[in-house]
Amino acid sequence: MKFGLFSVVDHYPKELPRTTGQFYAELLEQVEAAEELGFESFWIAEHHFHEYGGIPRPPIWMAAAAQRTRRIRLGAAVVVLPFDHPLRVAEDYAMVDVLSNGRLELGVGSGYLKHEFEGFGLPGDEKRERFDEALEILLRAWTGARLSYEGKYHRVKDVQLNVVPHQKPRPPVWVAILRNEAAPFVGQKGFPIMMIPYVSTEEFSELAQTVRAFRQAFIAAGGRPEDATVPFGLHTYCAESFEEARAHARDSMDRYVRTRLYAKQRPFEVLVEKDLAAFGSPEDVARVARRYEAAGLTHFLAITNF
Repeated sequence: MKFGLFSVVDHYPKELPRTTGQFYAELLEQVEAAEELGFESFWIAEHHFHEYGGIPRPPIWMAAAAQRTRRIRLGAAVVVLPFDHPLRVAEDYAMVDVLSNGRLELGVGSGYLKHEFEGFGLPGDEKRERFDEALEILLRAWTGARLSYEGKYHRVKDVQLNVVPHQKPRPPVWVAILRNEAAPFVGQKGFPIMMIPYVSTEEFSELAQTVRAFRQAFIAAGGRPEDATVPFGLHTYCAESFEEARAHARDSMDRYVRTRLYAKQRPFEVLVEKDLAAFGSPEDVARVARRYEAAGLTHFLAITNF
C-alpha cells in the first residue's frame, strides 16, 4: 500500500479566522512537509461556489506546488470534466505535468453537487454523456496528434495541442465513483477507480466486494492486474492514543460531516466504529490501513486537515 495526503480544501470562512490566501499558503507548506516526510503523493479537490471546497481550478495551485517540491506526486481528485472544455483541461494539466517534470496524477469525475451544475448552467442529467465525451477528447489530445471530434456536446476540428504531458504514454488517470455499484462499469471501460468510503459505503464488508467486481471487469476488458489500483480518501488523525485523537479532532470531524452537502450525516463514533475514518494511536491507524489493504485498496490518501 502507498500513502499520500488528500485535502478537500474545506474552508469554513464563517467559522475559522483564515483567509483563502492563508489556506493556500498552508497547503503549500503541507505539500513540502509531506515530501520531506516521505509521502508518495499529495492531492487536492476541485469545488465551486461554496466553502465545501476552496480551490475551483486545481492546476493553478498544483503549478505552485510543483515549484516547491521535487519528488512527491501531485494529484487532482477530482477534475469535474463537464464543467470545462476538454481541450482546456488537457492544456492545463499537461502544463502541470511539464512543470512538475512528470508528477501529475489525474482523478476525473462527472460531478454530483447540484449547486455546481446550477452555477455553470448545466443540466445534471447531461453529466454522464458530457463526461464521456470530454474524457475521450482529453486523452486523444494528450497524444499530441491532430484531433477532430464530432459529439453531442463538443466539436473539435483539426486541433493539435502545443503542450503535451511529460509522462509517456500519458499521466495516470483514475475515475472517481460515489456508488459502489459503479465500480465494474468503470473497470469495463479500462480505467482504475478511486473512492471515498465514507461517502459510498455503509458497511466495510462492501469494499472488498466492490474492489473484486471492479478488478474482474478491468482485467476482462484487457487491463493488467497491476494497473487495477484503487486509491481511497480516508479521514485520519494520529495521536498518542485514541482518547487524545478524539479530544483533538472530534469537533472538526463533526463539523466536516455537518457541512458536507448531500452526504450521509453520520456521527464521529459511527465512522470510527465502522472503520470509515482512522483515528487514534499509530497502531490504531495502522490497523485500519491493513484492513483496507486486505480489502484490495491500494493507495491510502489520508484526509488530515479537515
